[in-house]
Formats: sequence, C-alpha cells, structure tokens
Amino acid sequence: MWMYLVTIIGNFLIILAISCDSYLHTPMYFFLANLSCVDICFSSVTIPKMLVNHMLGRESISCVECMIQIYFVITLVNMDGFLLSVMAYDRYVAIYSPLHYSMIMRPKLCVFLVDISWIITNLHALLHTLFMVQLTFCSNNVVHHFFCDPYPILKFSCTDTLINDLMVFTVGELIFLTPFTCIIVSYAYIFSNVLKLSSAHGIRKALSTCGSHLTVVSLFCGALLGVYMHPSSSYSVQDTVATVIFTVVTPLVNPFIYSLRNRDIKGALRKLIIRVQN
Repeated sequence: MWMYLVTIIGNFLIILAISCDSYLHTPMYFFLANLSCVDICFSSVTIPKMLVNHMLGRESISCVECMIQIYFVITLVNMDGFLLSVMAYDRYVAIYSPLHYSMIMRPKLCVFLVDISWIITNLHALLHTLFMVQLTFCSNNVVHHFFCDPYPILKFSCTDTLINDLMVFTVGELIFLTPFTCIIVSYAYIFSNVLKLSSAHGIRKALSTCGSHLTVVSLFCGALLGVYMHPSSSYSVQDTVATVIFTVVTPLVNPFIYSLRNRDIKGALRKLIIRVQN
C-alpha cells in the first residue's frame, strides 16, 4: 500500500512542480511530466487490483478484466520506452546542437512526438489483445503473478500460441527495439561530443544532465530485456521478479532519481511547498 501511495504522490508532485514553475516549461520537463503521468497510470492498472484482492482475501480476476489489464499494461510499458527514447533525443539535441535547440525542439514537435507515441503504443496493445482473446484457456488457470502479464497467461492456453509468440518476436521486438536503438544512438553521439570538450567542468555539466535518465533507462530496459526477449514457454519465477522492477520499482524510484539529482526540480518543489504553506 505505502509503495503505491509513494509512487502516486511522488510522480504527482513532479507533475505539479513542473506545471507551476514557468522556468520548467521546457521540452525536457514536458517529457518528464508525461513520464510521471504514465507511471501513475501504470501503477494504477496493476497495484489497486492486487490490493483489493489482498484485502478481500481473494485471488481472482475475470477474463474480461484480465484482457483489459493486458491492454493497458502493454500500452503503458511501451509508452515508458518511447518517452525515454524521446528524452534521450532531447538530451542529444541539447548537447550536440545547443544553439539550435529551441529551433529544433519546438512545442509542436514535442507534442507530436508524445501524440505519435500514444498512437503507436495503443495500436500495438490492441493488436496483442485481439490475438489474446482468440485463445482458449484450460480449466486450471492459476497464474503465479500479481497481474495479468501476457507471458504467464499464454502458458495456460489450450490452443497453439505460435502466432502470439511470433507477434512478440516481430512486432513486439520492433516496438521495443526502436526506442531502445534511439536511446543507444543518441547517447553514442552525446558521449562522442562530450569527449571533445576540453574542460573537465564542461564534461561534468554535460553528463550531469544525462545521469538521471541513464539510471532510469538501465532499470527499465534491463528488466524488459530479461523478461520478454525469450519464448513465453520458458517464463519462470525469475522473470516474475524482474517484472516487479519495471512495474513497481521503476515508477516508485523515478521521482526520487529525477528530483534528488536535479536542482531545478528541487527548487520547484521548494517553491511549491512554500506556496502551499503560505
């Protein structure tokens, strides 16, 4: 319960701080606010149902609820990845071409990148969910998980899941690897540009803007790679533990990572607290 509350409050404070401070009305913080919004939604898709079942002493979910949960989990997981890649591109532009930053990262482009990410992730989730509802599941449907993760659900299908597995390894990998590749390429250019700087202070300043983002990317992408880059038939308990990282831990620690290592966010939060107290 407390982890869910901390996640909601922490991410909501990030959104509120960015919204109330005009100094933070920049592309980087626009994407960060969207990431916090996605993390709130992501946590709210899985954790409340688990808490309700725990309080009522039951461990069940209807097939319709499960399919709805799968749809939103896929959408929001992918949206996290797309936002992290857009944030990497934003940092690349800021470091590689600072004089043209405001011209390149125009408000219309920022809104377009977020909108197109929502469209792609929703279409991808809809495709997976439609293929899932075509399956017939066996009578023994005990899933050792705290939410409807597609891989454990596929293991209980009485019909062939070849098409579903192919979907994961084709469309799924494309949706995951596209933003992941954008992140890798962006940081390759960032580090190559940073190494050209003559002063140590300039290098530290450039890398300080990327530290928080790299930490979140490592947590999120590392867990996803470990869970979904193999066939559903080989899903194990270790994969369930890894799933907890990107469904519970990442949304929980994101506000702390971005606020504790960011003077602008800390300053905005102080202003927000002072405004509330007055």
